[in-house]
Amino acid sequence: MSALAQEALPEVDHPLAEELSLFTVQLTHDAIPVAVRERAKHLILDSVGIALASAKYPFAAVSLSALEELSSGGAAVIGFGRRLTLRDAVLMNGILIHGLDFDDTHIRGVIHSTCSSFPCSLALADRDGADGRTLLTAYVAAMEVATRLSAVAKGGFHRAGFHPTGLIGAFGCALATAKLLNLDSERATMAQGIVLSMASGSLEFLEDGAWTKRLHPGWAGVAGITAGTLAKHGFTGPRSAYEGRFGLYASYLKNNLAKADRVLATENLGRNWQIDEVAVKPMPACHFAHAAADAGIALHKTYGLPGKAIRGVRVLVPQEAVEIVCEPLANKRNPANSYDAQFSIPYIVATGLLKGRFTLAELDDEALSDPVVISLASRIEYEVDPASTFPRHYSGEVVVETVDGRSLRHREGINRGNADRPLTNDEIVAKYLDNAQRAVSRDTADLIQNAVLTLDHQKARTLADALAAKS
Repeated sequence: MSALAQEALPEVDHPLAEELSLFTVQLTHDAIPVAVRERAKHLILDSVGIALASAKYPFAAVSLSALEELSSGGAAVIGFGRRLTLRDAVLMNGILIHGLDFDDTHIRGVIHSTCSSFPCSLALADRDGADGRTLLTAYVAAMEVATRLSAVAKGGFHRAGFHPTGLIGAFGCALATAKLLNLDSERATMAQGIVLSMASGSLEFLEDGAWTKRLHPGWAGVAGITAGTLAKHGFTGPRSAYEGRFGLYASYLKNNLAKADRVLATENLGRNWQIDEVAVKPMPACHFAHAAADAGIALHKTYGLPGKAIRGVRVLVPQEAVEIVCEPLANKRNPANSYDAQFSIPYIVATGLLKGRFTLAELDDEALSDPVVISLASRIEYEVDPASTFPRHYSGEVVVETVDGRSLRHREGINRGNADRPLTNDEIVAKYLDNAQRAVSRDTADLIQNAVLTLDHQKARTLADALAAKS
């Protein structure tokens, strides 16, 4: 056996793609527990609110202009009407949902899944006149697949320089497409093999706050729809998309392959629902920074120290978070733009310590240039948290050394929004309304909320029409 072959996942009787295909094509709306369906609709609602808020940011206008040049048609774009062809609408909606880095995260898989699964499912269900139950079932299937496939890697995709939201999201979207196109399990297996040649997502944006991360989930949806449609018409793909010697894990995990656990992809599949493990973000920043941000905010509320009273700060973070939110330290201490700031432990913690909050307002240009915040960020160091329970939780601890010699600390062992410390559905609705009303009236926000939360009692087109509303 060649060295390359030895680096593939262990061989099994049935390729993983076949198992995931059977799960997807056999899944029914009624097989999904009521509580899971209800949470799924609230995750969709959260994503819609973020997309509406995103519509007011420069990246949205730039993206829409580019896609309008490439497209003409009538698929729904959230908050903009029906202005793009199907795949371009999926790309644009993915950009909007993921654009503020405020969308949900599956903690163990370290992946944002709604931002690809929902745009893909919405576009196809709308085009083909499907009912909302079918749309919701396809969305849940995509979420189950993508989160599990990413969990297999145990954070290894990030360490190898790949963003699972785009990379793995494509496989979830391929199966959502298979579900919505009524493919059999063989064609669904082919769709996964085909999308292997389309899946992508580089982490290079971390170096300078580039916009490319925003493209990843929508592109995953485009890839999934393309692969599924090709499979429907008889195009063939490799059968061992995941465990093959040039399959997903061997190709994208590099030196991290030995840590991968294939069992996580199918363990209790259809019994333990990953929707329940998805964390909703309480603040618009990388999830790795949330616990540290809340620790800083707690210290502000307790002590209210001004920047001049703080000699230095140490932040304890999981080892796996260091390359994402702590390094290169010089860049993180002085973020170049809002996107850079969302991945900066020094900026986020300094803001929490000084202002007692971290909201979208803290990503405005005026906030980013605040000399007091930047000065404190320059005095923030990080350490690896020896008590981290990553990937179950993204812990954070802040230790403040004051000018008068005190040492003040606060620890958040479980990040807020985590499945072990979840936001309630009512809290998600409140977050949605706050985000949505940045772009639309309260009446329109209420109309959209009702359309999402009654999705399984209406046609997908009803939801698409509500989302396309402009006022």
